[in-house]
Amino acid sequence: MDNLLTYINSLTAFSQQSWELLQPALSEKHFKKNELLLAEGEHCQSLFYIDSGYCKSYYQMDGAIKNTGFYFENDIATNLNSFSSGEKSAFNILACEPLTAIVFDKNKLFEAAKQAPEIETLGRNCIRLFASKQEEFATLFKLYSAQDRLKYIEEHHPNMLQRVPLSQLASFLGVARETLSRIRKRRTVG
Repeated sequence: MDNLLTYINSLTAFSQQSWELLQPALSEKHFKKNELLLAEGEHCQSLFYIDSGYCKSYYQMDGAIKNTGFYFENDIATNLNSFSSGEKSAFNILACEPLTAIVFDKNKLFEAAKQAPEIETLGRNCIRLFASKQEEFATLFKLYSAQDRLKYIEEHHPNMLQRVPLSQLASFLGVARETLSRIRKRRTVG
């Protein structure tokens, strides 16, 4: 939980009293590689702080997996729409390697937030950061070519290139694996 506390303190001023009030909402959970944190069709009741490992969000369309996000250490993973509205999740969140997460229970988090404004501020900051990352990637797809999307990932999210298999990265970038290989080859030759 030390990493989480450091992360929280990087987002907002947070007292020891607020940390103690937050404890009942937190639990550490270990996921095996390919284990679901959240399944499509479930109601999202948690925010997942990634302590170690990484996970991805994805959905299936016409039998193909479409990767929509990757979450690494010190990221929050969730389905924001399902978490806030109570609707069923339209996608899955899957551990891509052995993963340890600190799970924020939605109901207990809301109860703690009623007792301490710092916890409410923390929740807003976590949601804001998560939404900002979602918007960043949505903009990437609206404005950039596949080659420019790859360049952006190289510059701003190099951990994706180091840890995510090429086929999954290609799906995330919206291109076939072969196309991504050609783009990478052209860039190393040129």
